[in-house]
Amino acid sequence: MSYTQAIADGFSKYVQFSGRSSRSAYWWWALFAFVVGAVTYGIGAAIGTMVLYYIATLALLLPGIAVGVRRLHDTGRSGWWYLIVFVPVIGGFVLLFFFIQPSGPANEYGAAPDGAPGAEVTL
Repeated sequence: MSYTQAIADGFSKYVQFSGRSSRSAYWWWALFAFVVGAVTYGIGAAIGTMVLYYIATLALLLPGIAVGVRRLHDTGRSGWWYLIVFVPVIGGFVLLFFFIQPSGPANEYGAAPDGAPGAEVTL
């Protein structure tokens, strides 16, 4: 999945917590959210108000969680594993480990996403 496809997928499935997202879809989304956050933070620091940054953060919060839950589904885990991020220190590392795992074949959450073993790639 390309960068623009991942961003379009993230926004088109804004609050869709079912299904699966590939590794590339998740990491392209993470890069997009980081860049938007950095740019809006810089603009906010320059103009003296962080309102734009807070709006961008709120706008990307739900689709970011949804992409993360779909990524967990892709690794065969329940979306409830996302809550492990609230465990101090170790929770974020465990979640990162889950996110870097490769996509698997079809599972209870649906068919394999783009480019994964067992996935049907359409052009």
